Amino acid sequence: MEIKSERIILREFNEEDKKIIVPLLNNLNVTKWLLVYPFPFDLSDAEKTINHMIKRSLENPRTSYNLAIELKKSKELIGGIGLVKIDLEQKTGGVMYWVGEKYWRNGYGSEALKIILDFAFNVLKLRRLYAEVYPGNDSSINLLEKFGFKKEGYLRKSVICKADGKIKDTLYYGLLKEDYNK
Repeated sequence: MEIKSERIILREFNEEDKKIIVPLLNNLNVTKWLLVYPFPFDLSDAEKTINHMIKRSLENPRTSYNLAIELKKSKELIGGIGLVKIDLEQKTGGVMYWVGEKYWRNGYGSEALKIILDFAFNVLKLRRLYAEVYPGNDSSINLLEKFGFKKEGYLRKSVICKADGKIKDTLYYGLLKEDYNK
């Protein structure tokens, strides 16, 4: 699967990406905001992560899409975005994303999120998406709100962050298809 926009390509992760994601995710400024990646993040973590993503991509029906964010011109992998916990019966799922620190503040996250939301609502025909974000991650909160996500809950001490081992609260955001299309 591959989806292109003006500056980026969303594509399936592959074996060659294992070494590329290590320096991107072996950065506490990135992983401290993510639910699932440890710090430090090494080649062994990358192998487990990519192998899991490849395995999930072969499921039928798919319950997740974990896609690499790649710059169109340079073919450089800069991050990842995904739809998770897809329930085709209920027509719901979650969205998660990350961008390597040196690529922040260029609008790549916004461009990738627009692509994945269009795919979720218009191709998969989902009716509702959710996202979880740590309080204080203002860039991510602003990005979600830009696309119409509404804060639906504050979950106290809901996760243990793999990057720093701290028990953290999470904010729960939701987006309905009819709110996205406005």
